[in-house]
Amino acid sequence: MTRVDVSELVRLRTHHPEAVAEAAARRVRRPLIRSTGRLMIIAADHPARGALAVGDRRLAMANRADLLERLCLALSRPGVDGVLATADILDDLLLLGALEDRVVIGSMNRGGLAGAAFELDDRFTGHRPEDLARSGFDAGKLLLRIDYQDSASVDTLHSAARAVDAMAERRLPVFVEPFICRRENGRLRTDLSAEAVTRSIAIASGLGGTSAYTWLKLPVTQDPDDMARVMETSTLPAVLLGGEIGDDQEGAYEKWRKALQLPTVQGLVVGRSLLYPVDGDVAAAVDTAVGLL
Repeated sequence: MTRVDVSELVRLRTHHPEAVAEAAARRVRRPLIRSTGRLMIIAADHPARGALAVGDRRLAMANRADLLERLCLALSRPGVDGVLATADILDDLLLLGALEDRVVIGSMNRGGLAGAAFELDDRFTGHRPEDLARSGFDAGKLLLRIDYQDSASVDTLHSAARAVDAMAERRLPVFVEPFICRRENGRLRTDLSAEAVTRSIAIASGLGGTSAYTWLKLPVTQDPDDMARVMETSTLPAVLLGGEIGDDQEGAYEKWRKALQLPTVQGLVVGRSLLYPVDGDVAAAVDTAVGLL
């Protein structure tokens, strides 16, 4: 695993902050989709929402050097196309030279902090479309959580629609990650039933004035056998998200393998389960996920 020199990153940030923009300007870019027609993205935008836990380790993602080393290793594996992250992490990866010939997806709305009373007021506190265009990044991602009992959801819907419009104006793909949610004992829970995921897909697909640049980022349903019917809801290209999978890594792989056979599913976007696998072997976890494609 490549060792990250934190002191050098701090030196650059302190004495030469322009180095981030310079690295972005000279970065070797690539098409979003290559001839394989498949996409394997490593997700690392969790910390900016205050979501640092992996399993029972509440602050697993809090060590930035360790996270960056895991990301650099994952990005170096054959078949990995790129990364999804917030500006702070992408800036570090740019300075480390880890984003050459990789797809870079900026995370756009991180205002709905995990566990907060305002979690569904998911304001766009991350990348703006103009930031992504200026940095020469390849796409953006937004989270769309909808609770029919929480009026804050409509503000997120409105902001998401305008972000879809702004991305389309710049011909930048945007990955929309929709969920139907509800509060249970004060905690926000996502509904992964077939009906809820179907409704979320229908809502997300209709955002904005055009869907030409919209992708969907979707969970596997509670019953994986429902995915074929659920994915008939839209013709938009989709990727599967990983989410928390606990100790059953093999079970998660099997769910992904089945869903990846569906015509609209183009790939995977997986984070913690690959960066922090139960057995600690990041390379093996990533290689196994790539093999599913």
